[in-house]
Amino acid sequence: MTHHDQQSSIDELPSSTRAEGELPPLLRDPSFWGMSVTQFLGAFNDNLFKQLLLLLATPTAVELAAAQARGETAPDRQSEAMIVFAIAFLLFSGFAGWLADRTSKRTLIVAAKVAEIVVMALGMVGFLFYGSIGFSGMLVVLFLMGTQSAFFGPPKYGILPEIIHDRDLPQANGIFLMFTFMAIIFGVVLAGQIGSSVDTVWIGSAVCIVIAIVGTLTSLFVRRVTPANPGMKLRLSDFFVPPESIALVKRDRELLLAIIVTSSFWLLGSIVQQAVNALGKSQLGLGDQETSILAAMLGIGIPIGCLLGGKLSAGRINPRVVAWGAFGIVVSLGLMSLRGGPKEHLLGFYGSIPVLIVAGISTGVFIVPIQVAVQALPPANEKGRMIALMNQCNWIGIILGALLYQGALEICEHFNQPRNTAFAIGAAVMLPIALWYRPKERSLGD
Repeated sequence: MTHHDQQSSIDELPSSTRAEGELPPLLRDPSFWGMSVTQFLGAFNDNLFKQLLLLLATPTAVELAAAQARGETAPDRQSEAMIVFAIAFLLFSGFAGWLADRTSKRTLIVAAKVAEIVVMALGMVGFLFYGSIGFSGMLVVLFLMGTQSAFFGPPKYGILPEIIHDRDLPQANGIFLMFTFMAIIFGVVLAGQIGSSVDTVWIGSAVCIVIAIVGTLTSLFVRRVTPANPGMKLRLSDFFVPPESIALVKRDRELLLAIIVTSSFWLLGSIVQQAVNALGKSQLGLGDQETSILAAMLGIGIPIGCLLGGKLSAGRINPRVVAWGAFGIVVSLGLMSLRGGPKEHLLGFYGSIPVLIVAGISTGVFIVPIQVAVQALPPANEKGRMIALMNQCNWIGIILGALLYQGALEICEHFNQPRNTAFAIGAAVMLPIALWYRPKERSLGD
């Protein structure tokens, strides 16, 4: 088969209806950069605040040893935080998706950023009075942060196909996700610097308030867009899963598989985030700063992988890129699960750093083509609700990941196994995807 014949056999996605030249080149588009910076700042806040709570929830090696000496257990409450954050998404993503199709996505983005300022202010108050409200009280603030993020999600991803050319989606998503995971690096590292001491943790929320204000200002650079489906009526089903979305994924097997895979990906992410914190604090006996450095290594690799994934995709959905990323994740997590003795970690702190970076690169390469598929495949008037459905499925995955991690901890405790065993569960989740999932190769048109 000739190269021309191969190109002709590739299904074409519907091209954009915008006139050529109507939009500026991607890298010179202030609207795109405004949205990217806004996403960066929002993700920074999410990860700084969440990592501060996760560090508070993770017992240290000293606390574990002291509890064992008393015949007790020191609870790891990370799963509680992950589940509370996820429940907010499950409750509100459906309505948020309806809003994203019914209302201008730009209006919702600005409104969500204003709400972020309020939530971060509540977070600072909560940390200042942590002695009175405790960890359970902070879970209420975390729920509110999850709610704000649920309303921000559909418009922030759904607006990209509306403000850029379809052919630019892979590169735009690579940059967009690069900013997202750079924010994870800075947020997680700063959380480690601040530490989980109740005397200093409020400083993190003070930083978050400033970042939320700046993010609100950058959101004003996003280009105004008209509602995709302004006459749509609100129905009870829109609070859950609209029948149109169910019908769409039923008839579009590729879109259904992409949503299932992204959900499995976030299930994996839920396990790995908690496993890294437990490896550092509970198994290797590291402090908050060193533990957060380990967590940030994923964040260093992911932006590189996102840019690489966008470059390798080159204006199309490329199944080979997905496969390379998936196998890289499986191998990296398999290495992280290896032990050097009954309770030891083979790689240790310094050996884990390059492996986690490679895991991050593989993650970025893997997720970019799938993210593009979920944005490009649905009809224009259903993109918001479809991204909301994806968000709901992703957070179901995160809840399942938290439960799997909690179950893994109990098994490790019962059989006296090291906590890095949880990485093996993550590798097992990704292995069938690496072996069998291949999205259909498609050109992205104009």
